[in-house]
Amino acid sequence: MRIALYQPEIAGNVGAILRLAACFAVPVDIIMPTGFAFSDTRLKRAAMDYGEAADVTRHANFSAFDAVRRAEGRRLLLMSAHASQTLPDVQFHPDDVLMMGSESAGVPIEVRDLADIRVRIPMAPGFRSLNIAVSTGIAVAEALRQTGKFPQ
Repeated sequence: MRIALYQPEIAGNVGAILRLAACFAVPVDIIMPTGFAFSDTRLKRAAMDYGEAADVTRHANFSAFDAVRRAEGRRLLLMSAHASQTLPDVQFHPDDVLMMGSESAGVPIEVRDLADIRVRIPMAPGFRSLNIAVSTGIAVAEALRQTGKFPQ
């Protein structure tokens, strides 16, 4: 299982996701560019001392990330508020990559179209979306639960 962040814009969100990733032993792929410097104090404050324990790989762009993903034979599951398939209906595999789009724009159509599965977290009527770090936590927890990969 891996988390992929497509051109994240908010350091605090990435820091929270790195903390989550460290706690659940799930590697993170960050697809550049980001909307902040990796030395950003907000990133470090949100990740706390867990950030250094996170397994992070930065990719120059989506093409570089996708080449590695395909070479490893991993499925790409895009989390999207606009997807028709809901999280409880997805059957996860242990080597899946759960991708989150940028906070303001998601992912471009050409990236969306390359996803093997597009997944939506169901919510109460009238609400548009969750914070990206919260969404990541919900999706990763469900994927780990299904695959029996929660750390012991």
